[in-house]
Order: sequence, then structure tokens, then C-alpha cells
Amino acid sequence: MEWRDEGIILGTRKHGETSVILEVMTRAHGRHLGMVRGGRSRKAQPVLQAGNRVDITWRARLDEHMGMFQVEALELNAARLFESACAVYGLQTLAAHLRLLPERDPHPHLYEMLGLLIKHLDEVATAGELAVRFELVMLEELGFGLDLSECAATGCREELVYVSPKSGRAVSREAGLPWHDKLLPLPAFLIGEPDAHAELAAVEQAFRLTEFFFVRHVYEPRGLASPEARAGFLNALRKHRAAKPGQPGDSAA
Repeated sequence: MEWRDEGIILGTRKHGETSVILEVMTRAHGRHLGMVRGGRSRKAQPVLQAGNRVDITWRARLDEHMGMFQVEALELNAARLFESACAVYGLQTLAAHLRLLPERDPHPHLYEMLGLLIKHLDEVATAGELAVRFELVMLEELGFGLDLSECAATGCREELVYVSPKSGRAVSREAGLPWHDKLLPLPAFLIGEPDAHAELAAVEQAFRLTEFFFVRHVYEPRGLASPEARAGFLNALRKHRAAKPGQPGDSAA
């Protein structure tokens, strides 16, 4: 058995004296594990870092075997990402989300989004918005997607300011007013409202929205907790905005 694909490294763990088990998100073969012989060598270690984009050849005697990876670097992103706490926590959060998916289950759209995030995780002004949009797609891929296109009660597409915690559907201001204390706030930037910006307060609100549905549909049924790196990512966003005032969203922080 053999295939060749492009992938983004999520992590490694030691195997024996000189090898590693490599975990990658691939374009056509989903999240995949494989052994890299000599992966702990000085030559291989800079390549086998989380966030790097690589060309991978996988070989195994049978399809169900873990198999062996042969890896060549395409983009060495790790050094740039490791300089930013936001990027480090963000990458760890994305990897934790992807581990919720079955191994070897293709998700090409998530791979493309992961590649986009890798390019911008160290850009704090945009990293939060991109990460929460990744979480919305993750929920959809897991079968629990939110419907933010129209009001669940009236079918209108204007003034959508709430999300129903029961259905995961948007609710308009007028329809939701009698139950506003039981509904979840819907940040305007998530639905592309004119002049809506992903300010820090709105980004945090969006993360609370996605976390609610992750906990209800994914974490609690599987006996899992929300990734610690996710809280670290949000803290890194706050600290960066506090340290560098004048960036988009600081007025809301």
C-alpha cells in the first residue's frame, strides 16, 4: 500500500531510540499517523515540527497498518509560529479539534482552512476571527453545524442577533426579545453584517457561542474537557491587545 499527499504537521511523539510517530493533517487522506525512522535526528527534527507543511509518502504492507512516512519539507512555518504565544496556543487548539475527527477520514475543506490559519496565526488582528470560523466548520463537519442564515422563528434574514441553544439556529431581534435572556448572543461579524468588525469582545463572544455547542454535542458525550490550549489562545489574544493598544478591537477590549 502506498500514497503520496501534502500535509501539515500536528505533532510527534517519540518511538524507540531514534524514530517518531508523526501526526499530520493531509489534503486527501485526513488526519493520519505514521512512523518516521530517524525522526529524532538533528537533520529531521527541524522538518518534523508542528505547523510545517510537508510532502509525504506513506507505505505499509496492509491498509490498516500504521505504516511508514517519508517526509520532505515544503514550508517551514514552525520557527515563525513559535515566536508568538498566540500562534503556539492556536496551533495546539486546532490540533485538538482535528483529533475529534476519525483518523484517515478526508476533510479537504478543513485542510484548506488549516493552511490559511497557519499563514495568519501570528497575526493577532485576524487570528481570533479565523480560529472561531474554523470552529464553526468543525462543528459542521462533526454533524452539529449552526444555521445562521435566517431566523428560526420568522425566516427573515435581517437583525439576526441571537442563536437558539436548542436548535443552533439564528433568531432575529424582534422574535427573540421575549426570550433574550435564554438565547445566545450572535456576533454580527459571523454573519457578515455591514460595518461589523471582529473586535476582541465580539471574538470572545463568538468563542463562547461555539464552546457551548462543542460542550453539549461533543465534549460531554465523549467525556472530554475543552482543550486547555483554547483558553491559552484567548488569553494570548487579550494580552497582545493590552500590550499593543491602537489595533482593531482594542476599544472593545
